[in-house]
Order: sequence, then C-alpha cells, then structure tokens
Amino acid sequence: MKEIMAARIYDTHKKPDMNSISFHKAHLKIILLSSLIFLLFLQPVQAQDSSTLQADKKAVIEADNARFTILTPRLIRMEWNSGKSFDDHASFVVVNRNLPVPVYSSKKENGWLIIKTSELEMTYKLNSGPFSQDNLKIKLLNADTVNWWPGKKQRYNLKGTSRTLDNYDGEINLHTGKKLELEDGILSRDGWYFLDDSSGLRLDNSDWPWVYAAGNTGTDWYFLGYGTDFKSALYDFSQISGKVPLIPRYAFGYWWSRYWSYSDNELRDLESNFKRFNIPVDVLVIDMDWHKQGWTGWTWNKSLFPDPDRFLSWTNRNHLKTTLNLHPADGVAGYEDAYNQFALNMKFDTTGRKAIPFVASDKQFMTNLFNVILRPMEKQGIDFWWLDWQQWPNDKKISSLSNTWWLNYAFYTDMDRHRETRPMLYHRWGGLGNHRYQIGFSGDTFISWNSLEYQPYFTNTASNVLYDYWSHDIGGHQLKGGDQSVDPELYTRWLQYGALSPVMRTHSTKNGKIQKEIWNFSGKYSQAQYEAIRLRYTLVPYIYTMARKTYDTAIGLCRPMYYDYPKAAEAYSFSRQYMFGDNLLVSPVAAPSVDEYSKVKVWLPEGNDWFEWHTGTMLKGGQTLERSFSIDEYPIYIKAGSVIPMYGEEVQNLDANPESITLAVFPGGNGTFTLSEDNGNDKTYRQQYAKTLFSTLTNGREFTVNIGGSTGSYTDMPGSRKYVLKLYGSEMPQKVLVNGKSVAFSETLESAGWNYTGRQLCLNITVPRADCRKKQQVKIIYDTANQVDVNNGLSEKFKKLTRLTSELKTMDNGIYLPEILGNAEETNRSLEYFPQKFYQLINQFNSDYKKIPGIIKDLKGIGAENQQKLLLLLQ
Repeated sequence: MKEIMAARIYDTHKKPDMNSISFHKAHLKIILLSSLIFLLFLQPVQAQDSSTLQADKKAVIEADNARFTILTPRLIRMEWNSGKSFDDHASFVVVNRNLPVPVYSSKKENGWLIIKTSELEMTYKLNSGPFSQDNLKIKLLNADTVNWWPGKKQRYNLKGTSRTLDNYDGEINLHTGKKLELEDGILSRDGWYFLDDSSGLRLDNSDWPWVYAAGNTGTDWYFLGYGTDFKSALYDFSQISGKVPLIPRYAFGYWWSRYWSYSDNELRDLESNFKRFNIPVDVLVIDMDWHKQGWTGWTWNKSLFPDPDRFLSWTNRNHLKTTLNLHPADGVAGYEDAYNQFALNMKFDTTGRKAIPFVASDKQFMTNLFNVILRPMEKQGIDFWWLDWQQWPNDKKISSLSNTWWLNYAFYTDMDRHRETRPMLYHRWGGLGNHRYQIGFSGDTFISWNSLEYQPYFTNTASNVLYDYWSHDIGGHQLKGGDQSVDPELYTRWLQYGALSPVMRTHSTKNGKIQKEIWNFSGKYSQAQYEAIRLRYTLVPYIYTMARKTYDTAIGLCRPMYYDYPKAAEAYSFSRQYMFGDNLLVSPVAAPSVDEYSKVKVWLPEGNDWFEWHTGTMLKGGQTLERSFSIDEYPIYIKAGSVIPMYGEEVQNLDANPESITLAVFPGGNGTFTLSEDNGNDKTYRQQYAKTLFSTLTNGREFTVNIGGSTGSYTDMPGSRKYVLKLYGSEMPQKVLVNGKSVAFSETLESAGWNYTGRQLCLNITVPRADCRKKQQVKIIYDTANQVDVNNGLSEKFKKLTRLTSELKTMDNGIYLPEILGNAEETNRSLEYFPQKFYQLINQFNSDYKKIPGIIKDLKGIGAENQQKLLLLLQ
C-alpha cells in the first residue's frame, strides 16, 4: 500500500522520552505485522461483524460530543452526537472501519482541535456544538485550492450511474422526453468527496446481517480529499465500502440471451448451431418463460422443459453456465410446487390458496425463499440468478429501504454463505454500496445509434462508484416505432463494442423481427461479428488480469480517461473514449459508415505512442486525429511496446485455464505484463493465485522476450505450458533463438520454430511446452544491413487491395487483372512463401501501391462510377 502503515499518535505539546520511543518501535513492528496479515487475508466484506466495523482505537480521537476517526491519510470519519452515542454498525455503504492506522498528529490549540495527516488537515472548534461551516474545516495539504466545510457544494462532480436505461434512446427517455440524470459519483474535479452516512438504516450483527432502523439522531460523515489522484480516491473508498469481488472467469465469455419461449429442443438446436459456426459460448440466459404462467414464477414449465434435471445435466456437460430470470414481486402463488412447504414454514393460512406476499425485508420470508425454492434449483444446476425487479421501489414495511438495493444484498450474500463457487448476481443498480454485488443489468434500451453512442459513457462513468460490471442488452432491446428489422451494421458495431465492455451479453425482447444469431446475417457482417466474439475470447487472460486488479485496487476494467490522465482537458471532453485495462484505449464507433468507412475522432494521450491494432499503424501520442475504419476494423489503440497475454483459437469455453498461452508483443518499445490466474470459479482466489511476469528488451537490432516462471499456486493449475509469441508489426527475422538454441522456419509451428503472417506483418514463434515455473527466453535477431518501417499502415493497405480486387472482379467477371495490381494484392502471401525476399517484396509493394490509382483510372471498361467507387476504397 502507498500509505505508511504505522500509528505514531502523539500530542505535539509533549516530547517523547526514550521509553516512549522504544515502546513505539516495538508497537510499530506489531502494527506492520498486523497490516501484512490484514492485506493478505482482506476479503470483500459481505457479512459484517464487529471486528471489521470498529476502528482501531489508536485511530480515534474524541473531543466533547464529537468523534473523529482517521481511516486513511485522505479519509476521515466525523461524528457528532449530543449524548456521545456513536454507532459502529455497518451501514449500506460502509462495511469496514478496521484499517491500518495511518501516521497523523493531533493537538489542541487556542480552543481548536487540529488533526493532520500526510494529505489532510482538519480543524474543529471545541465545545461549539453540531458541525457547521463555522466550526469545522478541512484542507488538502498538497493542493491549496481544495478546501471543504459543511454545506459546501461540489461544482464539477464526474457522476456515477443510474438504476436503469429502460425505455431510453441514448440518454433520452422516449416516453417522458427527459434526459437521464446520473447520480453523483465519488470523483469530482473539485478534488473531494463527502458522504453523509447518518441514515437510520443499519445492518445488525447476526449470522446473516439484516436491516434494521437504528433511529440515529447524530451526525455520521465521511470526508475524502484527493485532488486529482482519482485512483487513490477509489481505492480508499473501497477500503471502507468493500472490495469489488472478482467475478467467475466464465462471466467474461459470451452470454447468449433472448426473451423467447425457448424449449429444451430449441436450446439444444441453438447450441448445435453455435458449434457448427465455431462460436464459443459460456453463459445461457433463460428468460421468464422457463416457469409457469405469469410474471412471477418458481416452478419449471414442463411443456417447455419436460425434465429440468436432464436439461441442466446437458448444459453442464456442454460447459454452459445457466441463469434463470426472476420477477419475485407477486410472491409465492398457490399453484407453485413449493407452495405447501413454504406456507407451512411461514405459518401462512392456505385457505383459498392465496399467494404468500413478497416482502424483501422479512427475514423469515427470504430465508424460506432460498431454503425451499432457490437453493434446491442451484443444486439442480442453476449457476446464478438474473434478478429483474421492476415493481414498487421501496419495501412495504420499511419505507426507506430500496427493494433493488436490498434484493441485491440478500441474493448475493445468501450465495456467499452457502456455496463454494463464487457468488454472482446480475440485477439493476440499487445505489452506493451495490458494487459488492457485481453485475448490473441496464435494462430495455431502444435499438438505435443513439443508444450505442451513449452506452460507453454510461459504462465508463459507473466506475466512479465502483460499479464496474454493467451488462447491456448488446444490440438493443426493442425496435423504435416504424423499424421492422435489425440494422446489420448497427448490430455489428454494437457487438464489437460489447467485446470490449465488461460483460458481452446479447439480448432482445420477444419479437420475431429481432434476430441476432450470426447465421441470420450475411457476408461482411457475419464475419465481423464472428471476429468480435473471437476477439473477446482472445483477450480473456488480459481481461481477467485486469479484473483481478479491480479487486486489488478498485480501478475498473472500462475506465474514463481522466483516471490515467487527470491533468489533460481532453480526458474529460472525450467522455466516450476509455481505457480498457492498463494497455488498451478504445474509441467506439457509434455512427453509420459513409462509403464503407466509419470515421472516429480519437485523442491519443502523450507519454507514449499508440499502435492502431486493426490497421497496423503506429501513431504519436499527444494528438487528436480523425481515423477511418471498415466494418471488420475497430478503433483499438495499444500502448507502444505492450505485452498482452491471449488465448488461442482452440479455446471454446472458460471453464479451465488452457495449457497454451499466446503472448502478443506490440511494437514501439519495451514492455512488461504480469499475468494473474486462479481457479476461475472458487472463493480461494483471495489467497490462491499465480502470477507470471513477461518482459521485453530492445538492444539495437536484437529483441528479447523474457517469460518468467510462474509464482504462487491454485487448484487445477497447469503444470506445464506452451507459449506462442506473436510479434505484431515485426520485420522478418534473420535468426530466432529459443532458450539459446536457434530454431528454423516452420509453416505449422507444431514444435519449436517460427513463421510469418503477411497480412498482419506478424512474426509467430512457438516455445515448446515446459514447466510453468521455468524461466524461458526468446531472442530475435534482425538484419543490420536492411531496415524498413512496417508500422505505417502497411497491413491496412494489404486489406484495402484485397477489398478492391474482390470488388473489381464483381464489376467485370471477365476482367484481366492488371499484373501490378495482382502482385501488390498478393504481397502479404508472398511474404510468407518467400521470407528471404522480405525487404525486396516490401520495397516493391511500396513502389507499386502508388501506381494503383492510375491503374484504376485506366480501366475504362468498368465505367466512371465504378472507378470512383474503387478509388474510395484506397482512401
């Protein structure tokens, strides 16, 4: 941790004697050891107890009717109660106060209490009554402009999120015409955050902590000062509000979801088609028709699923994690299979078989819901729940209790208490603190470019309240008035964005005109959709590592640019653009193409260069550009020199860590990456995981890739591993050494060797299977006499010529393809066939490419309009 984990608390009027110093040294050792143990075993706080809720006494200062707790150097709790009746129960937001005590000083001077940490100075006028702007002030020591007092309003909050996007077209609700107002977030350009946690709702300290109205009469405030250090602010907030749990690895795969009366037969046919088209799927979402009649239901519809046990056995055999949609508001009806047992447990009068009312705050009702109905279904094979609460906002017994917030808590914590696999829930945002319950379901958006345009901003900004796993209806939920079908370009661009969002889940309403299966699209659209899903699976090792970092640091996978570049004005104005983990920058496409290309304005921050992955172009940082992308390309920018771990094409599901890893090495400098892995679906990830360090080093015309030995362990960890290195934007090597031994060119790469992919200008090297804990090294030696720039958009030119020649042939089937055009178009393949001619082929291509426009103009037989169409493909 960045802070010094020590607690040397003293009155500045007194000088410590030698015995005091010795005591503090011994005490410091104890605290450092305790801090180490605390960090090692810190878990997401879901079930609270007094050991986590009461701060270390050394962090607490009481003065008249006030109590101050120094939680971190940036974070102070401030309480005032006329009877000194201070409450240490968990609130809905704050679930942990027992943190390592930071270094601070405390003194009383001229009637004021002055508390100072390395970051803040707080002053409170003693015996002056409840907190006010006259008796309480805080300033940030490292930023003179950041000062706070009670009642001060923020001006520049960077916002958080909202409960739902139901019925929104972009940010406008089509039913009300109103713009969506996001809740305030933790982060603000004002440099501080204030939490009033004086609410009367608290959690008791029972085995399953439950809500109660505490009747608080005092003040319970938290102040967090951070300036522009946004990442530290989120980390500190997570220390008191709980970590963001690591979701199961399978949740980062492709989710198939559709509101449809699916049957056992249909779902089996669907899965067969996915296999036929080589489309990996990890999660099967079954909407509300799985149960008997009505909005609410708890009993399988046997006309669709004759034998639920066998159906779920089939999903398990096929590595499909299954979730069912729940709308619990109508309670438990008399026709439900579990009605009699449920009523007996509740001592409910069954006369007339009236429905047993749903009350979320009723602990007995919720206990029976899980014990009698839901947990037996989990044992049947249901992996998690899609909770879809859309009814009355607040509980009918506790009027201030949000049903959405409380259902998230109850469902998640019940799973956490009763299963070995990781609990996971997806539901709607219920308010601050709901980040502990993971995945958000954003609701029923309209299918439009406006909706696609808005979702990146909405998703990124949610990380400001630690709500890092929004799941959208990719492709939109419902057609707008007058629309009769899904626009293939819009859906393709949405799916491409979905591959680079927290959860990749396609979904739509029950409408036969909305068909999102890839086989319902043709040509370039289906191919681009397939590649988007494949890209998602390719990036899973990187994504999962970043999710681990979210658990450790509270920094989300999809984050606004100002986390990394808080001093740059563009970080705030380019609000749709985001960092996808530490190394990838994404600027989503959200408008239809013109002449086959979509234009995107992108800001590339200074500090490093950026590799435009799909065009093979290295771009300078510190500039704003307008770039163009065909339907099979996406604006993904990778920090120069990055090393990105990936999965290969053989991965069809995420149940286990494969024994082969692809290391993508990008041009532009040296880089490092530490891969994080664990079992993927158990709760031991907090202590049982492995890390592997990868690094690169450039020395003249030699380039070295170091593969560190894995450290740590976890259940079912692979003992050995094969690596495939992919060096994007690489020249042809003169020699390749694997662990000091020269390896030869090999078309198949089945064993140690190398080859070259011309279309991507990518050098591929196989490192044979070896013990995971063994360090390995690959050295690439390039020609010192010849050198050429292959990262200037060369691979994009290859693709353009392929599209051009294909289009030309459709214009005139009998055309004789000009020799220069034919040779130039085949250059990428020639590089693979004749590696010894690499520089000759590249130089010849660069010369011939300049001649292509003239060659097109000479093709008089295709007509002027077609000539212009082909020339546009070269732009």
